[in-house]
Amino acid sequence: MKSFSLWCDFIEREFLENEFEKYIKSGHFNGATSNPAIFANALKSKAYSNDISRLKASKMQAKEIYENLACADIKKAAHLLKDEYKNGNGYISIEIDPFLSQNIGASIDEGRRLYKMINMPNVMIKVPANKEGYEIMSELSKEDISINATLVFSKEQALECIQAFQAGRKGKEDKPWHGVISVFVSRFDRAIDASLDSHLKGKLGVANALLCYEAIEAAKIESIRTLFASTGVKAGSVDAHNKPLSNDYYIKSLKLPHSINTAPLETINAYLSSLDNSSIGLIQPSDALFDNARQVIKDIASKGIDLDTLSLKLMDEGMEAFKKSFEEMLKTL
Repeated sequence: MKSFSLWCDFIEREFLENEFEKYIKSGHFNGATSNPAIFANALKSKAYSNDISRLKASKMQAKEIYENLACADIKKAAHLLKDEYKNGNGYISIEIDPFLSQNIGASIDEGRRLYKMINMPNVMIKVPANKEGYEIMSELSKEDISINATLVFSKEQALECIQAFQAGRKGKEDKPWHGVISVFVSRFDRAIDASLDSHLKGKLGVANALLCYEAIEAAKIESIRTLFASTGVKAGSVDAHNKPLSNDYYIKSLKLPHSINTAPLETINAYLSSLDNSSIGLIQPSDALFDNARQVIKDIASKGIDLDTLSLKLMDEGMEAFKKSFEEMLKTL
């Protein structure tokens, strides 16, 4: 599949029961993603209050309540996406408990259990791209469980994910399975733009994402795609001309063949509005495109910013943020 796909980075019961299917049928997106922060916010909705009270009364523990509610939402989304389940689309992902990220055995067991609870073929189990995560991805892939490798900030992480996928799929290449490598984008710009000259603002996230995409595409594996994540624009973000970045900046800047962009609903709506006014075609990969990305990174490095160090920092911060969201959510249950 060489086209560009747009997925929705948002899950919440009222949305699933109302607008979600309309977006799919209109062709506005054809997949979805979730994470602990999304569910932490979603479960604050009144749409869940009766079920939470009922499950508490049944003496369920907080994590059991979360899994009961989250898996029900994921299953509903998977049903609504079932007609899109072809050519690598129509997936919805759910993340393993982030507190298990360094426990290989417990993570594999939980990934299997969540997949069986939801019992839909178009579910991806989301696994962080850390040292332990590569083994978890590989083991779950052996069992024909599709994987969303998350919190990818570097080309090295992307390549490790590919190797993990290949190890898991060895001898099973002809069976249905898909993997996505979630390359985080906007967090780079949020981290360093305040310290950069105007002409470099809003550029590192896209440049780094392009080089990760280049490495992933070089593997030439149809069932593995780059998924650009963290593509919402923070208020106050500006471009090289000191003008506010458009809400859909990271979608338009990374609209590449054989890729996916998962974006918040507000970002998707901004992108859809822009389509009403102009045709936004695919960006064709070229040596010039990737050379320009390398030059951006070189220019930023000349300002004393080490990309490897920054990538590790953002990975750690992302993992801690997911843990914090998960912990706070469980406290409310």
